[in-house]
Amino acid sequence: QVQLVESGGGLVQAGGSLILSCAASGSDFSINFMGWYRQAPGKQREFVAAITSGGSTNYADSVRGRFTISRDNAKKTVYLQMNSLKPEDTAVYYCSLANYYWGQGTQVTVSS
Repeated sequence: QVQLVESGGGLVQAGGSLILSCAASGSDFSINFMGWYRQAPGKQREFVAAITSGGSTNYADSVRGRFTISRDNAKKTVYLQMNSLKPEDTAVYYCSLANYYWGQGTQVTVSS
């Protein structure tokens, strides 16, 4: 049984930073790509960032240059470093393993 557990969300002022973590269990983590998605109230879930097993990354235009995705295969953990946060980044952030397994989400709230 694959489990993904996100942590690190919270309340931060605009311009601040947060680091989200997603710990995986029950899978061969190292061979799968991992992704972060987010869903704001009243909106559809949207792609934020992804990282392949080899370390290649991809970002949504709205976060490129501010967010950084990384992974530690030994710890089966993927991270999302979020800098220069904006109120529009407020959402529940979800991590995904191979776009098949999903975590429960962690709330990020950015105040203006």
